Amino acid sequence: MSAFYDSFTEDDSAARPHAQVFSTSCVPVRESLDFWRDAVLATLVGMDITTEAGAVDATMRTDRLGDLRITTVDCDPGDIHRSPRHVARGDGEHVFVAVQDSGTAQVEQDGRCTELRPGDIAFFETLRPYRTRFPQRFQQKIFAVPRGLLGQSEAALGRITARAVRPVGGLAALLSPFLSRLVDTCGSYSGPVAGRMADSAVSLLAAAAAQHLGDEPAGLPGADRVLLLRVQKYIRWHLAEPDLTPAVIARAHGISVRYLHRLFEQEGTTVGNWIRRLRLQECRRELTAAASMGSVARRWGFSGTAHFGRAFRREYGTSPTDWLQGERARRFTEEDWCRAT
Repeated sequence: MSAFYDSFTEDDSAARPHAQVFSTSCVPVRESLDFWRDAVLATLVGMDITTEAGAVDATMRTDRLGDLRITTVDCDPGDIHRSPRHVARGDGEHVFVAVQDSGTAQVEQDGRCTELRPGDIAFFETLRPYRTRFPQRFQQKIFAVPRGLLGQSEAALGRITARAVRPVGGLAALLSPFLSRLVDTCGSYSGPVAGRMADSAVSLLAAAAAQHLGDEPAGLPGADRVLLLRVQKYIRWHLAEPDLTPAVIARAHGISVRYLHRLFEQEGTTVGNWIRRLRLQECRRELTAAASMGSVARRWGFSGTAHFGRAFRREYGTSPTDWLQGERARRFTEEDWCRAT
């Protein structure tokens, strides 16, 4: 961490007076990967980063434009994983919108996988884990957008993650080059102009999200949505605690249990179902790493394997054992395909 703080620079050029630049060229090669992890944590969010060489050649430039934080990443091939451990730190205040500028990215979130090609746009929900594999050197331009500005609930955002918005026509064909150019020129805007440009970008992103969702209304008024997001973040922080009940959650936020239930009803679910679904998602991720089923179940708030098995079958229509066998077979097939290509 000290190498990171000793080595970052601020861009003093007149064109981009507020830019911060982090480059692994400032540190010895053997320290580059640790430096890069610290830079990503300080600029974006915490995540695990691995490369085949155990080192990395990378540069990151970050600017502010109104309410937006805009980051350009040029980096060697590698894998990133925003794990439940990182999510629990509570640094997921933004939704990331990435424009793939060069190279490709294989993205996985919320049970979906997609490949991003140059010009594609993707939404990343930082309140939930995700994985991305970059098979070659790449450049990504990332917009960190305060989640409330997109006008969508967390449940709605979960339906557009890991889906490539391709610039083949309509709004997407306008949005991709606009965002890419805005990143390159954002340092030239100041004062009210910067604010208007940021507002334009957010409006287009919100329209793209709504279009991707079929123009479904968000349903919750602004104040309730903010409270709901705060409640959901609290639940994620305490997800592993077996006594996480509606009464405990409501008391922590100074609201009644009835009001808490009403917030989730407008999302089309219940507090209990939402907690159980999150716990099952975390269990699935850990089970693929060959962890013990009993220990995983208890770590995420289930009383034991029987309780976990019933909940799993009710949610996914199959037993944890059968699902795990199928998942390992699928991953083995994908790895064979990647080696072959």
